[in-house]
Amino acid sequence: MKLTYDKAQLENWIDKIVKRTMRMDMTWDWPCGVAYYGISRAYKATGKKEYLDLIKDRVDEFIEVGLPEKWNVNACAMGHCLITLYQETGDERYWDLVKSKIAYLRQDALRFADSVLQHTVSSKNDFPEQCWADTLFMAAYLMLRVGVIEKDEDLINDALNQYYWHIEYLQNKETSLWYHGYNNVHKDHMSGFYWARANAWAAYTMSQGCKGLPEWYLYPKCMHMASSVSEQLSALKLVQTENGMWHTILDDEGSYEEISASCGIAAAMAIRKNPLHTKYVQRTLDHLGEHISEDGRVLNVSGGTAVMKDREGYRNIPKVWIQGWGQGLALAFLAEVLENGSSEVGGVI
Repeated sequence: MKLTYDKAQLENWIDKIVKRTMRMDMTWDWPCGVAYYGISRAYKATGKKEYLDLIKDRVDEFIEVGLPEKWNVNACAMGHCLITLYQETGDERYWDLVKSKIAYLRQDALRFADSVLQHTVSSKNDFPEQCWADTLFMAAYLMLRVGVIEKDEDLINDALNQYYWHIEYLQNKETSLWYHGYNNVHKDHMSGFYWARANAWAAYTMSQGCKGLPEWYLYPKCMHMASSVSEQLSALKLVQTENGMWHTILDDEGSYEEISASCGIAAAMAIRKNPLHTKYVQRTLDHLGEHISEDGRVLNVSGGTAVMKDREGYRNIPKVWIQGWGQGLALAFLAEVLENGSSEVGGVI
């Protein structure tokens, strides 16, 4: 996959986004989890220790003022940056927090049917027997990362089981696109729209999961996952806009182009390295600067989105404010390009 870009420009965008992100007063929840995951990826891609120090200082402050008494699926997203902090500092406090999140997911998190994690945003039974694509980033990918680090086959298989059933429940085998959610009580996809960020959560974490699991081809459910994301990306390329982005409802040209989803999808394509997807990744890269403000805000990012009741619900989610997930997914995309490219204008992934 040959991409043309200016390395200095990418580093400048990353720097602005990181610094603006750290001005946000996010709490210990999924917006912060996605944002700080992005900063962790930026640190890995650039080697700038100041990025690691920024999240370390903030996480230490969180610990000092007090963390939530109970976890939920969304809040487990904070585990991603904790992995990086532990690996880079060796401070057991961070790993203990990761392990507490994994213990919650294994023992206390609500599940249904074939041990599928129910999506939760609080300590309550938020969405009875519903699975959302969001869970894959917040929880399943975290479980897979920790399972690989600890060589815990039970945890790896639990994570892959989450992917298997989310694929079964959410991916339309005819279109290869993903629905936002599934209600196991009513056996339906509720409003049944192909929400772009749901597709990004799935595509990005499946791509990273296949890449990060040693000997992934020895795990049948990971082979299933690899086929799923390959077909998904082949379908997603067909609904990319001329501006290099994706509509917030993928097959609805009347819905706005949404940048967090676009970055997540393009990042997945970059990770998978299919040369036939080069022009689609390049198109996103060429236009991303139009959606980064001078002070580092990633623009045109939709607000937090439940499974909406109808088309207008998705179309009217506001996109005027800075959001942690927009910052984080943009950083994840830029890091993927930068980490695998050359130091010249023009790089190869």
